[in-house]
Amino acid sequence: MSDEPETSSMLTDGSATTPWADAVAALAAADTYWLSTVRPDGRPHVVPILGVVVDGGFHFAAWPGSVAGRNLAADPRCVVAVTAGGIDIAVEGLAAPVRDEPVLQAVAARYLDQYDWPVDIRDGVFHAEGAPTAGPGPFNVYALTPSTGFGYGSGADDDYNPTRWRFG
Repeated sequence: MSDEPETSSMLTDGSATTPWADAVAALAAADTYWLSTVRPDGRPHVVPILGVVVDGGFHFAAWPGSVAGRNLAADPRCVVAVTAGGIDIAVEGLAAPVRDEPVLQAVAARYLDQYDWPVDIRDGVFHAEGAPTAGPGPFNVYALTPSTGFGYGSGADDDYNPTRWRFG
């Protein structure tokens, strides 16, 4: 998610937009996220997840046997949504399993720092005691490649105007 997207206002009055860097900072500061996936019959599935931002990219873990894990194995399209730092954010994109050892190590370190969740990395997946929202494990780690993002101010004193980010 570190590539700079095309940014536009969702208002017709020429309002200022929110920089993508501000949205990524809010994503990184958040605690619980909502993951929407697509079931094989096209119905949506939504579940809370714990996620982390590493090098500007959003990552999360899912047990392959969970509904979300099975959905992502069949169809990588998803949406991650969160309220953080006075902004509501929804990011649409594709979730791809991460198998690169250095990336997995960086994601594991961030999970430990942010959630106090220690994991071992073996065979390209996380092995650990079950996370509250992820299932019994082992866990696949996913990186979200965004296609479109939306941001809306959610606080009384917010400076966030409705913004759309489009990724190439």
